Amino acid sequence: MAIRALIVEDEPLARQTLREFSRELSWIEVIGEAEDGRSAVQMIDSLQPDLVFLDIQMPELSGLQVVEKIQHEPAIIFTTAFDRHAVSAFELEALDYLLKPFGRERFRIAAERARQRLGQSVDVPSLRERLSEAEAKRSSPLSRIFVRHGSGIVPIQIAEVTRFEASGDYVRVFVGGNNYLIEISLSDLEHRLDPVRFRRVHRSHVVNIEHVASMRPYDSRRLLIRMRDGSEVVASRSGSQQLRDLIF
Repeated sequence: MAIRALIVEDEPLARQTLREFSRELSWIEVIGEAEDGRSAVQMIDSLQPDLVFLDIQMPELSGLQVVEKIQHEPAIIFTTAFDRHAVSAFELEALDYLLKPFGRERFRIAAERARQRLGQSVDVPSLRERLSEAEAKRSSPLSRIFVRHGSGIVPIQIAEVTRFEASGDYVRVFVGGNNYLIEISLSDLEHRLDPVRFRRVHRSHVVNIEHVASMRPYDSRRLLIRMRDGSEVVASRSGSQQLRDLIF
């Protein structure tokens, strides 16, 4: 039986790509396309598709706002060009997350995952329930983040992160001997971190206290922090004083 799919995307090229890739799978039937959030809400509730390819950032209403407003509850595969939306997508437990530009194979994997989920009779929370749970999570410290790795997105446990470092408009995440870029400011990220575990020791550095190997004077006012992975960070004067107050 064919899976009835709706494409919700404000970029013509992205709509065309989704349409063409869908046509290559005989079990997907595209029943319509929406170019903005308000049209998406109307079409989802009237057409009642099994599956929606839903862009997160659109005119009128965002993809997450669409999820809040719809009455019908299809399976969702989020699409977006922005890494920073990955956390929202996965907190909602979307079937998958396509980071633009994506290729045929990545699309096929996401679509096949949707096919398998739709073929199962499992009791899962509604989209609105998951949205409510996601909002609650945002008021508590992050326990994991999602980073781009190759053509996919992988989860990282926050407790395993050694440190975060500002890199222009991005943040570099250091974990397990590797590092990844995520599209968020260090200040915004800091607000989502557990202040007991993570301390901002410099305008460009947040360190995981539990991953600190040693500290020693760098000069008369500043401390040199050596992390367990061998990396070193020079704390600012204020950051050094906060560490002294914490430890000594």
